[in-house]
Amino acid sequence: MKITVEKLPAERHMEASNEEGGKIRLDGTRTIGGLEGGLAPMQLLLSAAGGCSMIDVVNILEKQRQDLKAIRVEVEGDRQSVETWSEFKTIHMHFILEGDLDPSKVERAIDLSINKYCSVSKALEKTSKITHSFEIL
Repeated sequence: MKITVEKLPAERHMEASNEEGGKIRLDGTRTIGGLEGGLAPMQLLLSAAGGCSMIDVVNILEKQRQDLKAIRVEVEGDRQSVETWSEFKTIHMHFILEGDLDPSKVERAIDLSINKYCSVSKALEKTSKITHSFEIL
């Protein structure tokens, strides 16, 4: 796996790309000279956790033959300072699902993702307490 991050003409604006041609914009906050025209790196980390877990949950619910119509996840992180950097102290993922779904199967899918399958969550759990909740609309 290889990611390339290239600085764009604006002060703190960057573009990350993968070998397949996928791209995403990154930026710093205005307080450090950014345009806020992309996700900040720590926001990208939360996005990665949400995306990784959502892939797992969708796959698990499909295998359970659940009728999933739509899904989204809201990820919130609480940062704490450690020496010269910050890390997430807590991360909470709230899943909002639509469809004819068995709540016990949804709970099991989310739990399996966060605690067993999602590589991003597994990496973050070393410094962060990760919790989750869900609602079915």
